[in-house]
Amino acid sequence: MTTGAEARTSVAPLEAGLRKLVRIAGAIAGSPEGQMRAVMSDAIDEVDPVAVEEIILQSYLFAGFPRALNAARAWRAASGRPAPEADPDASGANLAFWRARGEETCAVVYGDHYEKLRRNIRELHPALDEWMIVDGYGKVLSRPGVDLRTRELCVVAACAVSGQQRQLHSHFHGALNAGASAGEVAAVLDALTDLISRDDLGRYRQLLQKVAAE
Repeated sequence: MTTGAEARTSVAPLEAGLRKLVRIAGAIAGSPEGQMRAVMSDAIDEVDPVAVEEIILQSYLFAGFPRALNAARAWRAASGRPAPEADPDASGANLAFWRARGEETCAVVYGDHYEKLRRNIRELHPALDEWMIVDGYGKVLSRPGVDLRTRELCVVAACAVSGQQRQLHSHFHGALNAGASAGEVAAVLDALTDLISRDDLGRYRQLLQKVAAE
């Protein structure tokens, strides 16, 4: 059991819309569908709808395609917004462009650990390295509409609620490298207290404390 005596990084409160957005990201990744719908409905008046749609799109990287589809369906119902008629950034016609911007974005997120990351992923499988850069960082996380800091804070939320602690560790660093403060990352965890168990939340706060001290 964690206790109230655990060390905690000081919280820097998030702007209301961003707080609601990270809750949506977390709920998509790890909450039951009914709870996800409730989180979306609660956020409608305070979030940028374009940002919500971008976070739904990126959720397939961290939660899988079925959850992304369910989230898009729930958002259409809750918001009443139709899907755009076209998305020119979704086309794979310029693969070299996706690869180049994916390498650039991934290098920002991983900082000094970028080359080690690429080596480690290639050792798992070269296809995973290619897909991580081209699909993950190039096609999805470099899309316009939401800045990288916001995307990384939402990735933190997604990894936290879904219990992906190894990736959470990496994206704590990623959020800091993308311009978030440790206090803002701590505020993301505080925004998810009803979506994460008390014990997990305690572990994540301790992990953030270690990352912030590095």
